[in-house]
Amino acid sequence: MTTTAQKSINILIVDDSELVRTGLKTLLDAHARTAGTHLHMVGAASTANSAVTESVRLKPNVVLMDIRLPDGSGLEACRKILASDPDTKVLILTSVIDDNLVYDAMSSGAHGYLLKEINAQGLCQAIVEVAAGKFILDPTATAHVLNLVRGGSNPPNGQDKLATLSAQERCVLALVSEGKTNKEIAESMVLSDKTVKNYLSNIFEKLKISRRSQAAVLYASSRNTTR
Repeated sequence: MTTTAQKSINILIVDDSELVRTGLKTLLDAHARTAGTHLHMVGAASTANSAVTESVRLKPNVVLMDIRLPDGSGLEACRKILASDPDTKVLILTSVIDDNLVYDAMSSGAHGYLLKEINAQGLCQAIVEVAAGKFILDPTATAHVLNLVRGGSNPPNGQDKLATLSAQERCVLALVSEGKTNKEIAESMVLSDKTVKNYLSNIFEKLKISRRSQAAVLYASSRNTTR
C-alpha cells in the first residue's frame, strides 16, 4: 500500500517572473530526485486570474503564491482558490513583508508566509509540512504577527493576547496549528465536538480573529519566539 509519505505532492507555482517559475521548478525537481520528497509541479501561472483558473483545473495540493501579480493581489486569488476548494493549501512565497501584508495573508486563509530568501531545503520542507496540514511562518514574519496580536507596541495592560488563553484553549490551538480537524481534536483531547467548537469560539474572540489559519499562524509565531 502507498503510504502518505510516498504520495506525490502536486504544486501550482504562481509568480509573474518566468525566471522565478523556472527556478522553482528546477529546485523542486532536484529536491525530489535527491531527497525523495515526491514534489511535483503540475502547472504554473503568472497572474491572479490564471492562478484561480489553473487551481480549479489542476486541483493541486499546494499553491506557491506570490503576492504582487500584474492583474491584482495573490491574496485575493488565495481567497478565491480556497472558496472553490477548501482542501487546497496556499503557501505565500514573496519578497515583501509588513504588518498589513502578514495580517492580510492570515485573513485570506493562507497556510503559510515565506520570504524568497529561504533556502531550497527550507522551502521544500515547508511545502511538505503545509501539504500535511501544518501552518508555516517565516521567522522574519514572527515579529510582524506578534505585533498584530499584541495590538501594537503598547498592548492593553502590557499583556500578550495569547497569554489570555486557558491551558485547554492552548492545547486546542496547538492541535489546530497541526492541521487537525475539530473531530480529530475532540478525539485527541477526549472531548465532544461541541466542546471543541466552544473552545475555538473563545479562542477566536480572545485573539480577535475569524479563521483557523490565523489562529494557527499566531500559535506558530509564538513558538518561534521561544526557541
